[in-house]
Amino acid sequence: MIIFSTQQLREADRLTILKQQIDSLALMERAGEGVFAWLDGSLKGNPVAIHVFCGVGNNGGDGLVVARHLMESGYHVHAYVVDFGEKRSPEFLENLDRIKNLKYWPEHFSGKKGEEFPEIGSSDIVVDAIFGIGLNRRPEAWVEAIMTHINASEAFVLSVDIPSGLYMERCPDKDAVIVKARHTLSFQFPKLIFFLPDTAKYTDSWEVLDIKLDAEYVQNTVPFASLIGKQEVLPMYRFRDKYAHKGTMGHALLVAGSYGKMGAAGLSAKACLHSGAGLVTAYIPRCGYTVLQTLVPEVMTITDTNEDHITAINSDISPAAIGLGPGLGTHRATADALGIFLKQNKAPLVLDADALNIIAARREYLNFLPEDTVLTPHEGELQRLIGEWEDDFDKLNKARAFAREYKLVLVVKGAHTAIFNRDNIFINSTGNPGMATAGSGDVLAGIITGLISQGYTPLQAAIFGVYLHGRAGDIGASQKGYEALTATTLIEFVGSAFTDLFARPAAPAKAAEN
Repeated sequence: MIIFSTQQLREADRLTILKQQIDSLALMERAGEGVFAWLDGSLKGNPVAIHVFCGVGNNGGDGLVVARHLMESGYHVHAYVVDFGEKRSPEFLENLDRIKNLKYWPEHFSGKKGEEFPEIGSSDIVVDAIFGIGLNRRPEAWVEAIMTHINASEAFVLSVDIPSGLYMERCPDKDAVIVKARHTLSFQFPKLIFFLPDTAKYTDSWEVLDIKLDAEYVQNTVPFASLIGKQEVLPMYRFRDKYAHKGTMGHALLVAGSYGKMGAAGLSAKACLHSGAGLVTAYIPRCGYTVLQTLVPEVMTITDTNEDHITAINSDISPAAIGLGPGLGTHRATADALGIFLKQNKAPLVLDADALNIIAARREYLNFLPEDTVLTPHEGELQRLIGEWEDDFDKLNKARAFAREYKLVLVVKGAHTAIFNRDNIFINSTGNPGMATAGSGDVLAGIITGLISQGYTPLQAAIFGVYLHGRAGDIGASQKGYEALTATTLIEFVGSAFTDLFARPAAPAKAAEN
């Protein structure tokens, strides 16, 4: 699923109107009818009070269309116009006339002293259509007071396209008032703001309404970002040949572990196997030999001459992919060894954890990385690499610039993990808070390394690996709960994440016969 920028959405609207030979009023009607159909299908005539708050732009026009259709269908509707400016869109004015033709005059609010806001019951419904994607400045205090009143009502709030008060491409002020939606109906595509921590909190859930925007433009336009789900990763899946054997399924090397942190090496190695790698070798300090042989008997080991940490990275194998970093430590000798290794290495790389911390301290190492090396930082590691950021949009821009400068695949871990490569941004749709647990990142590094070793490109492996990792977490959490989800549990459900790719939706249950 694609995510368009504000400019791209406006161009899609323009071309839709031009090519489908309709006017903007008809497109607005189409959008408003979609919202009405969703409400009508949910309510099924339930006599609940519905409060529709409309601005004076196109989002407000959408709201008036919704209110009109609700009235015509017999619902108990209160419509309000939030008169926040002198400029009103022609489409809004036309729909205001249409609702007046039903002998209904919406109540207007204009910020005059003494205005009283309507009483909204906790069992009522609020349709929020005050501001849309065009908002570019903070609303006046009296408008924010209306939004505060909506939030305080505890009613079910349905936002049209985006929650009012949010900007499309920057974060709101820290003290700004934003409508808190229970659900948002987004036209045609999800919005980037649904996936960023600073802004996602303003809608509990969202859903896309297809308003039939011009298909040619949609298909031929490189989106601002892409949302990754099952349908996006399924075509990436590499079916195994009947005559495949361990030697044809890729040999992965993992350079990991130090005294007290051998669990990280074990987790990444085990996850690498569960992602399908035919062979996995772990390059570890001597203290980890018994640990690895016991924890993951399928993994081969090569030990460093040092007991506690890695001091040189030497092996006589030619791996298809190499993962470095889980539990590695940042000892000086380890950092030196990493630099020497990177200078002569030609194999595809996945860098995680302490490998990233070493590189952040020795930035010249960035110049030694092969093109499309995969980096998998969590937020703290990312900050060491790209510096501090002001907000989520600043972080996004700096991460994209960093990935572009060094020609990397940058996997920024967290809720809705983001993947950056060239000018492309991919937002993951799987995962849950139960994955906020020690070792989860080591598992991801192992999965991505294993996928690359099997022949997936680094970008495919990052996208597919992040999806599988999150889906394994979702399946695991559904059975174990958030609190009991561990990194080891995640690995056990990677196989379920693979089989889930081909699972068919369950058939609806048959009604019981009398």
